[in-house]
Amino acid sequence: MDGNGRWALERGLPRLAGHKAGAEAVSRCLRAAMHRGVKYLTLYAFSSENWSREPAEVADLTSLLRYYLRHKVAELHREGVRIRFIGDLARFDVSLREELARAETLTRNNGRLTLLLALSYGGRGDIVQAARRLAQSVQQGDLKPEEINETLFADKLWTAGVPDPDVVVRTSGEFRLSNFLLWQSAYAELVFLDIFWPDFNEGHFATVLEAYARRERRFGTRPSAS
Repeated sequence: MDGNGRWALERGLPRLAGHKAGAEAVSRCLRAAMHRGVKYLTLYAFSSENWSREPAEVADLTSLLRYYLRHKVAELHREGVRIRFIGDLARFDVSLREELARAETLTRNNGRLTLLLALSYGGRGDIVQAARRLAQSVQQGDLKPEEINETLFADKLWTAGVPDPDVVVRTSGEFRLSNFLLWQSAYAELVFLDIFWPDFNEGHFATVLEAYARRERRFGTRPSAS
């Protein structure tokens, strides 16, 4: 979800205004996903690289996260949304981690849609922590190196238990993944939108699904004869 800061800059507004507008776009995206029957939606809300931003902006982002945890989770729960957080959550303070845990606990039995929020997340970091956990199992004698396969590795990622994404969407006109779900997106269809994230709406969601429906997914196999 890229372009909050540039959206605000174009309008002569502080970056926080862009982040608030981006949060409203999240609400529109969620409504569209539920309306279309999407079962899993992952939003890249705060990357591991975002920690290097100005402390004031990081504080604004975490404050905004707290606000939505306190004011929106109950609504999502009523809508049947399950919330999961993926990433290096240990970098957040204890009180925020407790709020994240409460949101997961409250919504864990919901089945209409699973919303994964990637916080303090990086695809390389995800792969490294999975490798580290497997190495520890080998070191402890619980696992043999030759027993490690792709399925076992995927089970150690922060997204364990969640299907790999069918489609990855990048806004703001950038053409890169920016360290998002690198392992999981191996065969995802990529869609790039030349809009800033705060402008994302239900029409854009429909455009993404239409683009996906036109793709032929072969997963390395031969093209179909048709």
